[in-house]
Amino acid sequence: MEQAAWRVHFAGCTVNPADPWMKQIAKNLTDSFDGFLLDKRYLIMDRDTNFSDAFRSILEGEGVNSVRLPPRSPNLNPHLERFMRSLKGEALHKMIFFGENMLRNAVREYLLHYHEERNHQGLANKIIRLGDEVGSGDGQVECRERLGGLLRYYHRKAA
Repeated sequence: MEQAAWRVHFAGCTVNPADPWMKQIAKNLTDSFDGFLLDKRYLIMDRDTNFSDAFRSILEGEGVNSVRLPPRSPNLNPHLERFMRSLKGEALHKMIFFGENMLRNAVREYLLHYHEERNHQGLANKIIRLGDEVGSGDGQVECRERLGGLLRYYHRKAA
């Protein structure tokens, strides 16, 4: 999560995040073209063993310092903890998944909703990425549904 803008990046999911998979994630995050950590200096991470020395060395090779949280400190990353609570409460706990692809799709759809349709109190009730329809006073009110109607966004049709 980019804390200044509340922007979240979904790096991926797998049943067994072994070292080769984690190294590929580190390469994707620091990609010089469209990596999420492009022009970022720090990555805050917990002490999970998946964040191995190899993972951290790839980050450091690209100029990103990995900051590991102290042990048993659940309150040091509250923004991401709150995001995870929202993701689970608004979407994941209300669904039954039949495989990783369904989970990936649900998380991607939630992230689109989170970035483009959901107001954020920490940002003065603003939307992270404003669409053309935001602020329109004319036009018919429409409803955009995601995840089978679980997430809804009402807006006026752009003129």
